[in-house]
Amino acid sequence: MKRRLALWAARTTVADRLAGGSAIVWRRRADALAAWVKAGRRDDLDGWRAALGPILRLALLGALGYAVWAILRALPWLMWLLTGWWLRAAWKAGKTTPHPSAEEACAELDVAAVRALLLEVMGDADAVHLRTVLTHLQEQGHGEGWSVADLRARLEALRIPVHPKVKAPGSKSPTRGVRRVDLAPSPTVADGASTEPSTAA
Repeated sequence: MKRRLALWAARTTVADRLAGGSAIVWRRRADALAAWVKAGRRDDLDGWRAALGPILRLALLGALGYAVWAILRALPWLMWLLTGWWLRAAWKAGKTTPHPSAEEACAELDVAAVRALLLEVMGDADAVHLRTVLTHLQEQGHGEGWSVADLRARLEALRIPVHPKVKAPGSKSPTRGVRRVDLAPSPTVADGASTEPSTAA
């Protein structure tokens, strides 16, 4: 079942790959710039003096951004080069390596396998947030570049209900998620069994 879930998570379209890859490229660049700005802080100084380094680096980034904007206004054809570079980087970042028979396996995927995964992540709780499920998938090496919206679309394609406001243990506010009651049939009273409490001693 784990292999089939992996293939389900590996299935991607060109749009998925570019969208997921773009998110990865953006996150990597943003993290790198944030780390560079943060590295300008002086540990041997206190107060506003210690923050001068990050402030100067932010000013430098602002000046660089303005310079790029001015150049692109003067030479708009450079946008095509930037677009090509971005698409290439996004395509590489969103690369997946599905099994050759991934398409067939995904087509035959039993929804029970995905339900089992959701119940596993849910544990003893009555619900689980999609972001928790996505984190679990990505920790296992699946769904790289996916967003919560990507996961939601795949679950809904399997006719697994996704609710907009779900309260899960440990969360401060409700958000999009899946409820246990939608994943497995509720226990029913056996035919002929009485719902009244027994009076036997």
